[in-house]
Amino acid sequence: MTRLRQLMIEELQRRNFAETTIRSYVHGVEHFSRYFHRRPDQLGPEHIRHYQAMLFSKLKYSPNTVTLRLASLRFFYIQVLKKGWSIAETPYPKKVIHLPQILTPEEVAQLIDAAELPFYRILLMTMYGTGARRAEVAHLKVGDIDSRRMVVHIHGGKGNRDRDVMLSQKLLDELRSYWLGLRRKPTEWLFPGNRWHTGSQPITTKVLWTACEHAAQRAGLTHRRIYPHLLRHCFATHLLEAGADLRTIQILLGHHDLEETTLYLHLSSRHLSATASPLDALTLGQPRGKAQQP
Repeated sequence: MTRLRQLMIEELQRRNFAETTIRSYVHGVEHFSRYFHRRPDQLGPEHIRHYQAMLFSKLKYSPNTVTLRLASLRFFYIQVLKKGWSIAETPYPKKVIHLPQILTPEEVAQLIDAAELPFYRILLMTMYGTGARRAEVAHLKVGDIDSRRMVVHIHGGKGNRDRDVMLSQKLLDELRSYWLGLRRKPTEWLFPGNRWHTGSQPITTKVLWTACEHAAQRAGLTHRRIYPHLLRHCFATHLLEAGADLRTIQILLGHHDLEETTLYLHLSSRHLSATASPLDALTLGQPRGKAQQP
């Protein structure tokens, strides 16, 4: 490990950044350095501008990904190298928000029933039943399942914030069946790694991706892009359609700002269909003449 890399990790840890953020920031600086084949402390604003343009033009990165790369470089230059950073010379790209294509409750059930393995099935049910992020699901511990209060404790979520979400009775029953089927009962991680689920470390988030991809293929949903975070979107949208208020959904998702949660107003068919178009309120005359046949 180089001295600069170690310094950056220490500065991130001092500020209590999440492990995923630390890995992402370090990777961003390393990629920047490798692109120019020089140490990052030997590169300046001109290199950053060229690098930012290259991320768009050559690598075709999304604006959100480019923003993350710039954030890692900004942290490195300000906090590690103690140099200035000009926002005017290095503007963040305009953020783009794409609306995900939500699955219906019937399609979610179809996806879960198509799980290739019982282990994949319980992962899909946990993601949808709790609305947790994939890393949060992977790092659930045995003690996080509180059947007495019927809640799931999620620790160290985004922004290092803890929260509780509801524990569905159906999910609890499936978790108990999963537990009884384990050859060796885990003492720490709810979903231990390795082939027999007996490892000392939890599963990686790649396992959750694999569970989604295989189930989508088996369910005949390959025309849709199925990924772990989509189940989180489905959880929130279906709650909203069932009558839950935005503030409650915000708390369950662990959103810092309510504005993040308002995304689901755009996805809820109940809310969209309940709002009439102003066109319906117009009194219109009959159209003049008949349309010409092509």
